Amino acid sequence: MTTPDHVAGRAAAQAVDHPDHPHRHEPFQAGLIPAPEPVRFLDEAGNRVQPVTDDYVEPEPDQLVECYRRMVVGRRFDIQATALTKQGRLAVYPSSRGQEACQVGSVLALGDQDWVFPTYRDSVALVSRGVDPVEVLTLLRGDQHCGYDVSQTRVAAQCTPLSTQLLHAAGLAHGEQRRGRDTVVMAFIGDGATSEGDFHEGLNFAAVFKVPAVFVIQNNGWAISVPLSKQTAAPSLAYKGIGYGVVCEQVDGNDAVAVLAVMNKAVAWARAGKGPVLLELHTTRLEAHTNADDHLRYRSKEELEAIAHEDAVARLEKYLRARDLVDDAFVEEAKAEGERLAADLRERMNLDPEAHPDDLFRHVYASPTPQLREQQGLLHAELEAETPLDAEAEGAR
Repeated sequence: MTTPDHVAGRAAAQAVDHPDHPHRHEPFQAGLIPAPEPVRFLDEAGNRVQPVTDDYVEPEPDQLVECYRRMVVGRRFDIQATALTKQGRLAVYPSSRGQEACQVGSVLALGDQDWVFPTYRDSVALVSRGVDPVEVLTLLRGDQHCGYDVSQTRVAAQCTPLSTQLLHAAGLAHGEQRRGRDTVVMAFIGDGATSEGDFHEGLNFAAVFKVPAVFVIQNNGWAISVPLSKQTAAPSLAYKGIGYGVVCEQVDGNDAVAVLAVMNKAVAWARAGKGPVLLELHTTRLEAHTNADDHLRYRSKEELEAIAHEDAVARLEKYLRARDLVDDAFVEEAKAEGERLAADLRERMNLDPEAHPDDLFRHVYASPTPQLREQQGLLHAELEAETPLDAEAEGAR
């Protein structure tokens, strides 16, 4: 039910849309205020429901089917990555099982020319985007800070510090805008990271310069062991965009249809030069914060059993089956594709990475400084001096 305060707030937000207003906005139908309840197209059982707002169009069947396929493959990747930590092949892995609709649905709305700024929990989004799964995991294995070519993939390095990537995303979006390029920048963030100053600075900069960016909050209710109630007293994290003049919305992040519907509009909005968008996706983290965390110390078994019924993959599958958009053969092939990816990932992750001393210098600057060249030369000289000693010692054995 819409409250009087909500009506007043919406009226105030819509007042700035007056054509004579010096800071006119052109927000979504609801103004700067997000929907009173998360936008939803499917209930937990996968049945079609009437959305709380008619501001969004249901995605095309082909996009929904492709989203389902990528979600199935993405989940299998996530399960395999979790298993790799138990085998000692990864130092740490933050699972995103349960958040597949958020990650796949978000990147699926982007074009090839667009950029993604991920967090450490967005590996499924990167795999869905087409980044080599082994290269995605180099950070979490400890090989490199980023194992893929960011300029080629148009995916920034996965960010461990909270919220700093929002500043980078806003800056790149502004630069692309000034160059007249048709680029949208999407930046992911968790619910706990909205408490960081960089979050607010990024939104404010993006709004002032009206940059083509979509900021995506995956609100799974937990910042490690800190519940959402300890992060904010706001009715929704989406409301945090209002103070900066950023169009915002909240969405059922376990409903892939809703995620795609809202993302499609948000990306189109940003691409049309109408400014940034802030989206809060209410979702569920089915696993612990990372493999090093015991979430049963702060989450009840009843909670975990309850959210297991909100499975985004099963929800979308049921809806697609009801519309005869997928059948048993398609579902089995999607699962088989996931198994092939998992097998390939296991095989390649069982190979020890080959490191070269020059890697210390190769990725510092595009053009090495004189100081780096000097240091590299000293290292080469030291390695060459040690080689005969190593050979002599080996022969003595």
